[in-house]
Amino acid sequence: VSTTHELWTAPCRTMPIGMPFDNVRTYVLDAGMELLPAGVHGELFIGGAGVGRGYANAPALTAERFLPDPFGATPGARMYRTGDVVKRLGDGRLVFIGRRDHQVKLRGFRIELGEIEACLATHPAVRQAAVVMRTDERGEKRLVAYVAGQALESGALSEYLGARVPDYMLPGTIVILDSLPVTANGKVDRNALPLPAAATPAEFTLPRDELEGLIADIWADVLGVERVGAESNFFSLGGHSLLAARVAARVHEALRLEHSALPALFSAPTVAGFAAAIRELEPSPGKMETIARLRRQIGKMTAEQ
Repeated sequence: VSTTHELWTAPCRTMPIGMPFDNVRTYVLDAGMELLPAGVHGELFIGGAGVGRGYANAPALTAERFLPDPFGATPGARMYRTGDVVKRLGDGRLVFIGRRDHQVKLRGFRIELGEIEACLATHPAVRQAAVVMRTDERGEKRLVAYVAGQALESGALSEYLGARVPDYMLPGTIVILDSLPVTANGKVDRNALPLPAAATPAEFTLPRDELEGLIADIWADVLGVERVGAESNFFSLGGHSLLAARVAARVHEALRLEHSALPALFSAPTVAGFAAAIRELEPSPGKMETIARLRRQIGKMTAEQ
C-alpha cells in the first residue's frame, strides 16, 4: 500500500486513490519521464520506502519496472513503474484513469479505455463496463463497449456518453450483456468478450419519408452497413468524426444546403433527428423532399442499368 484516501462521505463511483503516505513519494510522469502538472494524465511511479529491489529471478522485468529515482534525495534510490495511468487533482490526490497497456491510438488520438469505462460506470444502471478496440471486417479499428446492468439500452447509453466524452472517444458499438466474463482473480476477461455481432439488434424502424430515406441511404453507403433505420444512431453504427464530415458533405451536395449539416449530425445523431434538424436549418421542406425524391429515383435507375 502506497497511498490512502479518507472517506468523509458515502463512497462514490469514481474514487480517488488518494495521497501518498509520509514516507512514500508519487510521481506522475510523461513518456519522457518528466513531471506533469495537476489535471494531466500520466503514468504513476512510486518512490520512497517500500520500493523493493526487483522481481525474483526476473532480471528483464526488474530492469523495466524498477528504475533509478531522479527525484529522490537518497543516492541510489529507485522508483517503481506501476503501469497505472493517473492524474493528480489540485489538492494532490491521485485519480486512477486506467492501465498503460489499455491505452490505444485511434484516428490520431490517444485514448485511455479506462476513462471511457469510468464514465460508463457513473451511469446509475451500469454494474460493469469494459471497452476494447476491435478491427471490423473492412479493416477499420473501432471502439466497442460492453456493459452489464439493469434495464440498459445502447442508444440511451451512447447519448449519455456523448454528453460526457469527446466524439473520438465514443464507442461505435455498445454490447449489453447479462454479466461480463471474468478471470480467476475476478478481473474482466477481455479475451472472452463476445464479438459485437452477438449483440441483440435494436428494433428497426423504416425511414418515414423521402428525406429520412435519403439520409439512411447515405449513412449506409458511408458506414458500409446493410440497412439504416429511422432511429438508427450514426455513432452506434460505427460512425466517427471523419465519417461524419463525409456524410455532411454528401447531404450538403444532395440537398444543396446553404449551411453545413455537420453540427446537426453531432447534436442529433439519429436519422429522424438529423432530418428534423436539417428541416429546421433549411426551412423549405418541399424543395428538399423534391430533391431527395429525384436523387432516390436516379439511384434506382442507375442500379437497374
